Parts: sequence; C-alpha cells; structure tokens
Amino acid sequence: MDIGIVAKNSGLPVSTLRFYDEKGLIHSIGRNGLRRVFDDNVLERLALIALGRQAGFSLDEIASIFTDDGPKIDRHQLLRKAEEIEKTIKQLTSLRDGLKHAAACPAATHFECVKFQRLLKLAIKNQRRARE
Repeated sequence: MDIGIVAKNSGLPVSTLRFYDEKGLIHSIGRNGLRRVFDDNVLERLALIALGRQAGFSLDEIASIFTDDGPKIDRHQLLRKAEEIEKTIKQLTSLRDGLKHAAACPAATHFECVKFQRLLKLAIKNQRRARE
C-alpha cells in the first residue's frame, strides 16, 4: 500500500508516517519510486498506535508492544494506565465541580468562598505534584 493511500486511510500526514517508520513503529516493505510502500496490516498497527496515544502511552511504550510475533500487550501496564486515567478523571471532575460552583457562588468575592479556597489549594497541590 502506497504511503499516500496509508495517509488518506489513516488520517495521518505523510510526515508522521515517515517518522513512525524511522522510529520502528511501522515498517515499509519497499518503495515505489521514491514513495514508501507498506503492508496492508499497517492500518491495524496505526490504529493500535492511535489508541495507545489516546490512552497516554509514549511512543517508546507503544513501540515495546510490537514484536516479531505480533503485538504483545502487557495487561499490567494497561491496568496501571487505567488507574492513572481514573485518577485524572477524579481530579478533572473535582476541578469541573469547583469551577461550576465558583461561577454560581453567592459569596461577595471568590476569596470568601470556602469551596473556591479548596479549589486554589488543590491547584497548588497538583502543580507541586506535576513538578516531581
């Protein structure tokens, strides 16, 4: 499959496909003139890469699942990532709820609002955690 067709079918720019090829995430099987050619299974690999990226895996982590015998997905790694996502969901839910409250809070100023003060403390805590 020509790189242009892969780009069209995957929605990825040709430059990304070249980068993935150079990084070893996908493999061209030859060339048609100057254009790279890929096996038909490349779209499946690209879908797996897209899923991994959406889940927050790095490209190096994604590359580690591809073996000569096909993808080998570490179930423990999936569970750890799911737990990270769950933690992020809880943080974002708390942030959303705090912002909604702040928008409708009857206090004279936001700094008089107890919930807004908690939101500020949470922001500082998350900022510290992100630096570590």
